[in-house]
Amino acid sequence: MKNQNRKPASASRANHQIRIIGGQWKRSLLSVIEAEGLRPTPDRVRETAFNWLTHLLDADWSQVSCLDLFAGSGALGLEAASRGARQVTLVEAYTPAFQQLLQVRDKLQASQCTLLKADAMRFVEQAVARGEQYGVIFLDPPFSMGWLEKILPACQSMLQPSGYLYVEAEFSLAPQAGNPVDDEKIRQLLAGWQVIRADKAGSVHFHILQRSILQHETHENQA
Repeated sequence: MKNQNRKPASASRANHQIRIIGGQWKRSLLSVIEAEGLRPTPDRVRETAFNWLTHLLDADWSQVSCLDLFAGSGALGLEAASRGARQVTLVEAYTPAFQQLLQVRDKLQASQCTLLKADAMRFVEQAVARGEQYGVIFLDPPFSMGWLEKILPACQSMLQPSGYLYVEAEFSLAPQAGNPVDDEKIRQLLAGWQVIRADKAGSVHFHILQRSILQHETHENQA
């Protein structure tokens, strides 16, 4: 992957599998292509995240369109499709991972999934220009490469006003007491966003964000 810097893993790292947690393909196994920067969301994290989202969506995925922007193994996007999402777009630039996604889609007969071999930033720019919006966006980029700073502002345009953004990061998006410098960086990063759910598993911080403009809209409607 040119701009997302995926590289083949060393021979000592064996391929492994993860499973779909719920829905019509529950327990289906997904093979993971080992590559630098490709970090499939663990089962336990996905279970928690999808419990959050299912609650927020009143257990109805049927009208939800989703975007899995750094699809990798497809674990997040395919999980949403398994639970009944109306349409899921999975974007992946690394050729071996994209080919694996094609095989999985065909095996599951996941007709609601659209696979695009594309650079994430280029896709975002084109999607914003087309005015595309999604009800749920999954954002799980390679760590320590500044992707959140580049992608989060554009996600505000791509996310429906009442939609949800799932974000994984190597740091917490919640301000940490006693570290004003880092807190200011987080506040700048989250301009226009509010964190409504957050947790940590190992070194991975995962969050559900929503556009904070909703608060302003609510106040205006009450005025």
